[in-house]
Amino acid sequence: MINKLTIRNSILVACMGLMATAPAFAANKEQQRLENAGTVMQEVMGMPEGIPRDVLDKAECIIVFPSLLKAAFVVGVSYARGAMVCRKGADFHGPWGAPAMYALEGASVGFQIGGQATDLVLLVMNNRGASSILESKVKLGGDASVAAGPVGRDAAANTDAYMRAEVLSYSRSRGLFAGVSLEGSTLRPDDDATADVYGKKLTAKQIVLGNEIGVNVYGRHLVAVLEKNSPRDESNQHASN
Repeated sequence: MINKLTIRNSILVACMGLMATAPAFAANKEQQRLENAGTVMQEVMGMPEGIPRDVLDKAECIIVFPSLLKAAFVVGVSYARGAMVCRKGADFHGPWGAPAMYALEGASVGFQIGGQATDLVLLVMNNRGASSILESKVKLGGDASVAAGPVGRDAAANTDAYMRAEVLSYSRSRGLFAGVSLEGSTLRPDDDATADVYGKKLTAKQIVLGNEIGVNVYGRHLVAVLEKNSPRDESNQHASN
């Protein structure tokens, strides 16, 4: 009897231990945010009036900010968190690499439409823009030039405004997708969020420019969407024009 009770108690303790540790295997909020970035990018690329393919092909990095709560943006101050994926290699001309987490802060409310949650997508169009964004906090419209991106599959991507801009910006709210002005907002690496995603401290620069960090399970959807929709890099052509 004693042996049976001992065995039964041991099994009970083991089961309780498994139940206690089960939440540790669930995705944390930053990992969920990264997964949501992939969903947003897939939906945006499926829209008829979405990002023109030739514009995406010229982008060296993509930053996606999925808005999960309506209260994420309030009048007078705005804050968003998301993920950036760049093409691999020192000149950003290789295949899409592993994501790093980023934060956008600013006083503009141009991307808040009717108080609804808004998804933001930023395209970094040249080496200078990508390098500055990797280094530290940058002010859009100051440290890095920004313009509302062209929309629609047939939209021209070679106008002077688009060619000069280091960052093209888009917003989606209530099913509407359009270029948006983010001048005055600041963009910075979110190293704390990146640590939550990867389980260790990493900088955006280490992830994007290094060769040791692979795409983890939470970032696979986002990278797969980019590989499907822009497998070829044409940013060399953009930089040379």
